[in-house]
Formats: sequence, C-alpha cells, structure tokens
Amino acid sequence: MSKLNVDQKTIKDLFQSKKSDFLIPDYQRPYAWGEAECRTLWDDIFSFAIPDEGKTEFDSNSEYFLGPIVTFRNEDKLEVIDGQQRLTTLMLLLRAFYSKFGHMQDKASISTKQNIEKCLWKTDEFGEPDMSQLKIDSEVATDNDKEEFLEILRTGIVNKEMKSKYACNFRFFQNNIDEFLSKYPTYFAYLPTRIMNNCILLPIEAESQDTALRIFSTLNDRGKPLSDADIFKAQFYKHFSKLGKKEEFIAQWKKLEELCERIFHPISGTPMDELFTRYMYFVRAKMGIVSSTTEALRKFYEKNSYALLKDTNTLTELIVLAEFWEDVSNQDTERFSNRVLKQFFVLNYAPNGMWTYFVSVYFMQNKDDEGLLDDEKFYTFLQKITGFIWTYAITNPGVNALRTPVYAEMVNIVNDKPVEFSKYKFDADTIRSMFDNFSFNNARPITKAMIAWWAYQNDKQPLLSLETTFEIEHIYARNRNEKENSLTDARNVESLGNKALLEKRINIRASDYRFTDKKKYYEGFTNSKGQIKEGTGVVELLDLTATSADFTENDIIDRYKKMIDCFINYLQKNSLIK
Repeated sequence: MSKLNVDQKTIKDLFQSKKSDFLIPDYQRPYAWGEAECRTLWDDIFSFAIPDEGKTEFDSNSEYFLGPIVTFRNEDKLEVIDGQQRLTTLMLLLRAFYSKFGHMQDKASISTKQNIEKCLWKTDEFGEPDMSQLKIDSEVATDNDKEEFLEILRTGIVNKEMKSKYACNFRFFQNNIDEFLSKYPTYFAYLPTRIMNNCILLPIEAESQDTALRIFSTLNDRGKPLSDADIFKAQFYKHFSKLGKKEEFIAQWKKLEELCERIFHPISGTPMDELFTRYMYFVRAKMGIVSSTTEALRKFYEKNSYALLKDTNTLTELIVLAEFWEDVSNQDTERFSNRVLKQFFVLNYAPNGMWTYFVSVYFMQNKDDEGLLDDEKFYTFLQKITGFIWTYAITNPGVNALRTPVYAEMVNIVNDKPVEFSKYKFDADTIRSMFDNFSFNNARPITKAMIAWWAYQNDKQPLLSLETTFEIEHIYARNRNEKENSLTDARNVESLGNKALLEKRINIRASDYRFTDKKKYYEGFTNSKGQIKEGTGVVELLDLTATSADFTENDIIDRYKKMIDCFINYLQKNSLIK
C-alpha cells in the first residue's frame, strides 16, 4: 500500500518548513488564475481575518481552509501535482504584503515582515533568509511567463511591460493592499499575520508520482486534472532540452495542442490524449500485439523509462498523424478524392470509435514521403472496414468484441498484408435474419450509422459537410400513426426503412408533419417574410419529394428490403461473405 504524509498545516507552518522546496514541474499547465479567482480569494480571506470589517473580535483559534496541496518528493523537491494555482497565488499575495513592510519599524510590522521572509525564501542554518533562494520554482514547459513570476517574487517589482497573469494578479493584490492600508491602518499587520497563522492548507505528500496523480484525480472536482499528455510533454521537453532544441519543441507542442483542440473531441481524456491513443495503436501493431486487453495510455508510453518519447521521430510522426486527421476533419479535396471523403462521412457516424485507430494504423504504415495514400487501395480499405464494423455491431455488439478481429488486422497492415478478416466472414442468411430481428431504435448508434451508409448508396448523393448536424428523420412521422392509427404493424414506424438522415435545422420544423407537408421542407421554400429556407442535401429525400405523393407503410417495408439487400451485396462485394 502506498504511504501518504497528510497533516493539516497553517500557511506559515507549511511554507516555513525546511522541507518545503516547491517545484511546479514541466508537465503542469501554465498558471491560469485571473482577477476573478484572486478577488474571490481576497474577499474570502479578508472576511475571515477582519470579521465585520473589524467590528467583530477575531477568534485566534478560528481556521479558514484553503484546500489541499498534493505533492510527491522528487529528490530534494516537493513536486506539485495539485494546488499549483493556489500555491502560486498565495506566494504572490505574501510578496505583495512584504513590499509594503519595507520601511515600517513598529514591532508588529517587523515581526510580520520576518515571518513572510521565511515563507518566501529559504533560510540558512541560523534561520536567516537567503534572498537568492526562493521556496518555489517553476519548470512549466509551455509557460513563457514563468521567469516573470520568479522575478516578481525576487524583487517585488512589476513594470508596465509585464502583461502576464502573474503580473496582473500581483498588481491586483498591491491595489487591494493599498486600499486596505488606507482604510484600516491599525489592522495592517494583522491581515497577513492571520493569513499565515489561521489559513489552513492540507498538504498531502505521496511517495510517488503515480500515487499523487491518483489522489489528485480523486480530490479534484474542479478545473482540469493533469492528463497523460501533460506527463508525456515533460518527457519530450527533457529530451529536446538535452538536444538544445527546447524552444523549437515548445513551439511545436503548442501548435500541436491547438491543432488537436480543433479536430479531436473525445468523450474522455484530452484532445492530445486522443492523438497519443491513435498513435499507440500503430506502435502496438508494429510490436505485434494482438491481445484484446489494451493497456492504459500512460502505462504504454512509460515502458523502458519512456523510451518511445525519447525518440525524436515520435514527435514528428505525431504531427504527421494529427495533420492527416485535420485534413479528414476539413474534408480536404487536395489530399483525398471525393469518394474517399464520402466514405469518411459515413465512418464519422460509425457505431464506435475503433475505426479511427484502424485508419490511423493504415495511414502511418502506407503513407508516402509526402504523407499521401494510394487512393484506390485506401478506398477499398475504407469500404471493407465500414462493412465489417457495421455488421459486427449487429452480430457482436460492443467495441470490446471488435478488438479481437481488428487488432489482428492492424498487425497485418504493418506487415504489408491485405485486410481480409479471413476468420470472420459472415453468412448472408444469418445476417439478414439478425437485421430483421434487430430493433433499430434511435438510441442505438448503429441506426444512424446505417442510414448514413444508405445515403451514399445513391450515386447522385454529393458530399455532405461534417460540420452540419444531422438527426434521424422519420419519413412517416411517429405522431402520424398515433393520430391516424394507419399502420397495420406499429413497429414499422421505427423500422430502418422509415429512417433517413436530415439536417437538424429542417428536422426540428418538419418532424410533426404529414409527408405531403414535409415535402416543402425537404425541397426548401421562401416563407411569408421573404426568407429563404434551404432544403435538405440528402438526395434520396429530394427524389421521394419529386416522385411520391405519400410515404406509406408499404413504402417503409419496400425501402427496408432494398436497404438490406443492398447491404448484403455491399458485404459480398467487399469479400466479407462466406
């Protein structure tokens, strides 16, 4: 069991301890508190330390809890995992107070000044502060202002050129301290003293980084916890610093973060974590790993002391992979053919995210020197994985079941073998029976996946935008049957044959109309105010509008049969049927 040192302490006891030598590590995010957070801190502390603006006597035994500080001992430093924001801000606050005591010679002021000194600077064996050694240091790789923070602590000076959050917050505290001094001069020494003596922190010192991170994840219900990518950044930073390329790395990493923020929107983890995950599957495949048990992201990359992250090529390949997915997201016509982009649109509605890992492996293995793929081979690959993933979602629901066949094919890809799913061919009659008995309700991702696939079986269907929100349209409206009771089998209203993709902006208006009324929304129209309401981009719905006076139960049944026949043929064409 991991050992923890947990002991509630006042700011004075914690900061003045000989063992307190805080390090904000390179993998932390830059300082983020602004004036709003500083004002909340100031107002709360002031109300506690000077109750009722000095009209109520202060209880010297009272305490104000500021929160935990989670660290682990890294050699002679306390590496800060949680509490960076409050720790940094408290240091700025104390330094702002310290500057005001410079020429005050009364006993209370001298005593307070000396106590602040021992909170900010290390002391020698005689207990005297060494003004050259601060009690906190920052190595945050992507914080260009960290030196400004340390300079403010050293000198207590902020000039007009300083625009960092550190400088802004320091000025905020200076202004509030000035106001406090002018309004309550007799209480001036009391406020910082009560902050140091009665404001409480909960330092939690873990024996390892892993333990500290787990504690942080448990405690932290606000803000952003450290991600795996933050830890990986530290390893890259150290590697490139040794190569003399620290600034180059910081610039690359920042651009990569911004790129990932634009293109990845994972359900869990950060956008950068998602990129590392996609790249991990390529590395796993090259290692020949076919096990369906997937290691946690950090566990995978930390092997052999993060050897993979100490390889300069890794960052280069991550950038190349991110740029590929950016072009997928932007539907880039220079990189991809129209048919490939259409296939990507369909895959965007896949019943699970496994396809993104699959495609990442294919791309990393088969790209040429310019990062391009052979269009014919790539299109064939995309069609095959679409058919397989869609069918597996019916026959073996759940992404876990999909891992076994897909992981094996990932290894085949990196060994330049074709993707065939040779051990997992489907039986046409069994597939048809399973589809007939499957409930395609809207809550199941495979429902939208199937109708997205079906939309592009129409050769006239142009490429739709990934930025457009599509919903599931019931061509025969659900409440129509409730009102008319015209279906012989009420379940047909939820049949796949009654569903299509439709832009959300249209679906909201058209959802409750009869088919004859819906037609104008599908086609688009000009309203009474002269505003043009655009129609749908889904060609099948436009064809129905042009050729059909109504959409009946027989139409639902016929359309469903066409969809399933077409899908079975699609599987046959892609060599997925026994």
